[in-house]
Amino acid sequence: MAAQFDRIAADYDARPGYPAPVFNILVERCGLQPGTRVLEIGPGTGQATVPLLERGANITAVEPGAALARRLAERTAGHDLSIVVSTFEKAELPEATFDLVVSATAYHWVVPSVGAGKCAEVLRDRGWVALWWTIWGDPDRPDPFHDALHSLLGAKAPHLIKDEHGPRAYIRDLAARTSELERSGTFGPLSTEVLLWEGQHDPQTLRAIFATFAGWIALPEPLRTELLDDVERLARDDFGGTVRRPYQTRVYLAQRLSR
Repeated sequence: MAAQFDRIAADYDARPGYPAPVFNILVERCGLQPGTRVLEIGPGTGQATVPLLERGANITAVEPGAALARRLAERTAGHDLSIVVSTFEKAELPEATFDLVVSATAYHWVVPSVGAGKCAEVLRDRGWVALWWTIWGDPDRPDPFHDALHSLLGAKAPHLIKDEHGPRAYIRDLAARTSELERSGTFGPLSTEVLLWEGQHDPQTLRAIFATFAGWIALPEPLRTELLDDVERLARDDFGGTVRRPYQTRVYLAQRLSR
């Protein structure tokens, strides 16, 4: 599934960026400042990379998709960025070099048995790892568009709405994956920040966002196009051309212990 994203590199910019408080947390808790040496895992086309560069970070980005990496290079031309086209597991990276390891809605693709150990390996003593994900639909707040689409998907693509694919299961999985940092014995206590925000989208933008979700990329044609048409139609006809959706971004932080 992780390899699916490279198929839509030209369209991946449609993904919304991350709320400013994410980067404020990195400044206040992790010491992000001009010159901070950052390793980013799975940058895609730079939804988190660009704000980090704007704050003066010196970034090494590990991106397994060659097409995504090319698009990232285009978007960040002239900035202090080095791109390694590889999976994180196989990337050759210097040890004890980085001040901060980050991953934005991507770390769940890293093999669990490798992730925590390699993060600890590349971080300097007392460096930080910051992993965050946006949940595209807050399960604890009203979401009329989700409800309308849920009924439609139940008839046409029920596998997309199984419980194990829902936001609550996703959140449980994130908690389990990030707890591996503590269990590794190389990181201090794990802390979590939950940021609540709202997305506002027109029909075309919402269609473009759904087209970047892994499960939707993997759909066979013509079903994929039909469902994307449905998203756009719902937003236009049933929501008056403006859809507001509740999102949450969950940030997990841990500090590397001294060697």
